[in-house]
Amino acid sequence: MSDTISLTINLSTAASLSRGADREPGLAQTHLAINHPRMHPISCAILFLLSLCIASARQPNIMIILSDDMGFSDLGCYGSEIQTPNLDKLAAEGVRFTQFYNNARCCPTRASLLTGLYPHETGIGHMTTDQGYDGYRGQLNQQCVTIPEVMRTAGYRTYMCGKWHVCRDIRPNGDKSDWPIQRGFEKFYGTITGGGSYYDPTALCRQNAFITPENDPEYKPEKFYYTDAITDNAIRFLKEHHSESARKPFFFYVAYTAAHWPMHAPEEDIAKYHGKYDAGYEPIRKARYEREKELGLIKPDWQLSDQAGVWDKVQDKAWEARCMEVYAAMVEHMDRGIGKIIEQLRGSGELDNTLIFFLQDNGACAEDMGRTDKSGKPPANLKPLGPNDLQTHIWPPMQTRDGRWVRSGPGVMPGPPDTYVAYGMNWANVSNTPFREYKHWVHEGGISTPLIVHWPKGIRASRNGKIESETGHIIDLMATCVVAGGAKYPAKHNGEKIKPIEGINLMPAFNGKPLTRKQPLFWEHEGNRAVREGKWKLVAKENQPWELYDMEKDRSEVNNLAASHARKVQELATRWDAFAQRANVLPLGAWHGKASPQKKRDERNGE
Repeated sequence: MSDTISLTINLSTAASLSRGADREPGLAQTHLAINHPRMHPISCAILFLLSLCIASARQPNIMIILSDDMGFSDLGCYGSEIQTPNLDKLAAEGVRFTQFYNNARCCPTRASLLTGLYPHETGIGHMTTDQGYDGYRGQLNQQCVTIPEVMRTAGYRTYMCGKWHVCRDIRPNGDKSDWPIQRGFEKFYGTITGGGSYYDPTALCRQNAFITPENDPEYKPEKFYYTDAITDNAIRFLKEHHSESARKPFFFYVAYTAAHWPMHAPEEDIAKYHGKYDAGYEPIRKARYEREKELGLIKPDWQLSDQAGVWDKVQDKAWEARCMEVYAAMVEHMDRGIGKIIEQLRGSGELDNTLIFFLQDNGACAEDMGRTDKSGKPPANLKPLGPNDLQTHIWPPMQTRDGRWVRSGPGVMPGPPDTYVAYGMNWANVSNTPFREYKHWVHEGGISTPLIVHWPKGIRASRNGKIESETGHIIDLMATCVVAGGAKYPAKHNGEKIKPIEGINLMPAFNGKPLTRKQPLFWEHEGNRAVREGKWKLVAKENQPWELYDMEKDRSEVNNLAASHARKVQELATRWDAFAQRANVLPLGAWHGKASPQKKRDERNGE
């Protein structure tokens, strides 16, 4: 009986061998058995060449770029008039998904993105307040792991720039156990909480330390603008990675706040869009609708959902148009920053082997923040903030760093630091073309996001510019990163039992193969709930009856089939009830929970 030499090779890092493979996390290996003692010289040569191939293959870098409060149609490559040439180029050289979903709100989406679980399973079923139930504690629990925590076990360096917003305590001397550094990132620059001024962000941090735009010793721009600060620090981290550990792969999470309110942008960017929106909502919306059909993003027979707002009835058209001009400028400015990050990757030779995702945290935002005057009366002793004075307010009443009182309400032209205005429901309706509803709701307008995937070494060139209609969800990013990076999703972490991963590996769809999902997709936010299985979607607003839609024929959700398909409604409702029971969603309505002392403190911090 001859002896056998066994060789186990990790193929997850060999893009040329694993491209498009559909593997479960932790199973990215193959086994070669070679008979011995007399091995043919040709076999030796083949083994030698194969070993060189494997040795030269590298785990891909992984970068997730997330934008904030943008709609399905806000990018040029998804039908918009807004100029986004860098994201358009990524799409032209990669794959665009047309049926990718988020969780309808910033915190729940970020929790699922980071963990591969539904948000209630992580403790963030609503926002960052403790509502008294395990699914609504307002911070990442210890029964979940984050992507950086997992990827570090596979040799990855881990970096983050931008908005965190998945922790409850944002006090300078408070509990930091669920801050980025404590949840797997080696380097962090950004904001711990949610929104705020782009010129003076609240809860701005480097690592675990609070900083201000003035006292940060490591970043001294001529003019501070948060979108630029995220970009610039991301580029700095990439340069440091190249000099410190160029042979190691990295996982990078870049979380922009654009285009979340307030509408803040440099005047030179706004000027480019002057007059662009003077004709109002309907012409822009219809043009996007037609462009989406031309691009193959939506089916020609899907109806355009109802128009929000009548331009002829708008009293201050100049103000309303300006809101959208600033919004467009914010999006384009972010795109320019993404282009700079891409060029840094290209210049260091890392772009081809970097798996890049671009997506959004929820649908466009219909909130009326700053559209009524809530600025209040300025104090008599108003004076500039000192270099070390932290900005403690996310929204008005507040002041700028240079001592001006921030203005809001009708007629206040947004853009400069002393303004605080959102663009409102009617423009959000345009952003979400052709879908219904907005951020908060789990109809398509609240949960549909572009997903651009770019990875030259992992996606066949013949797929460049392709539209992918496979259904995906934010919970799938963890599984995809784990498989792509050759990591293993743990059963335990730091002595705690970890909940099983909910998402699936998206990599087959990158190369045009179908995805296999054993369970439907589920949503719950603020009592709004949904389940999607195959072509069917069951959805309801809080305290309202279920609606049923055929997503193949009517993704705009204008033809409710619940009355004529009662059996399908009952079937999907039963599936949703089982999900809610196991995933810490219940009791339904828990997001209304009683205010604890911690909740009251969080509300003072602007959550």
